[in-house]
This record gives sequence, structure tokens and C-alpha cells, in this order.
Amino acid sequence: MASQSLEQTTTQGWQAILAPYGLGYRIKLLSQLLGRKFQERLEPFGLTAFHWVVLCCLWEEDGLPTSGIGEKLQQVGGTMTGVLDRMEERGLIRRERDQHDRRVWRIWLTEEGKQLKDVLPPIAVEIREHAMQGIPVADREKFSELVDQVIANLV
Repeated sequence: MASQSLEQTTTQGWQAILAPYGLGYRIKLLSQLLGRKFQERLEPFGLTAFHWVVLCCLWEEDGLPTSGIGEKLQQVGGTMTGVLDRMEERGLIRRERDQHDRRVWRIWLTEEGKQLKDVLPPIAVEIREHAMQGIPVADREKFSELVDQVIANLV
């Protein structure tokens, strides 16, 4: 009798970590849903969500080296190069060799890339507010802290 109870507890415990109930699966689903909504709003600008995160890095610190952007975003060089190529073709960024180290390329926003800072963040805020409707601000902040902690635990 006691082993049945233990077996039932174990089975119920396993169910809590399996898709679609597991935290990892639900976070992935949340990411996909938010990404889809944001991508729909970026399409008229000819941008992707990856363009958005690169722009965010450069709005914070223009003139970052390519490797610095990749480190901030935890991306590999090959992926970053292609994204930067497309952004340069679109006229959002320009590349310049570092004056002190000719091996390093620095990425600078063009005027068009700078102007998107007035347009895109309000879209992101609107999507976030829609996703978080009905959730008190304190809970939103706690949720963000918890997600940061989980990420820190895994890095």
C-alpha cells in the first residue's frame, strides 16, 4: 500500500515536469507567443526580433565591437555576422574598423537606426502591457526577478 502511494506521488511529480505542464515548456511557449506578436509588429519595418535586440544594444552603447554585441546577446559569430550584414544593407548600421585595433569592427547606428528608437520601444511596451494585463506591478517585478534568477542559475 505504501509503495503505491509513493509510486503515485512519483508519477504526479513527473507529470509536473513534462510538456505541456513543465516550466521550461511553458517559458518556451511564452517566448514563442511574445515573439510572434512582436514579429507581426516589426514586419512593416522589415525587421526581425533579432534586429530589435541588436538595435537595443546599440541604443545603449553605440559603437560596440561585433564581439561585444555577440557577448551581450550570447550569440555565436556566424549568426551575428549575417544579421549585421542585413542591417547594414537596410541602412540601419555602419561598420568601421577600430582605430586602435584594426582586427576589430565597431558597429554604429545610422540616423535611420537611431530614429527607430522613437518608434520600436513603444511597440514593445504595448505588447508587454497586453501580455501582463491583470497582473499587479509588484507581481510583474517579482516574475522578472525570478526569471533572472533561473537564468543566472543555469548560466
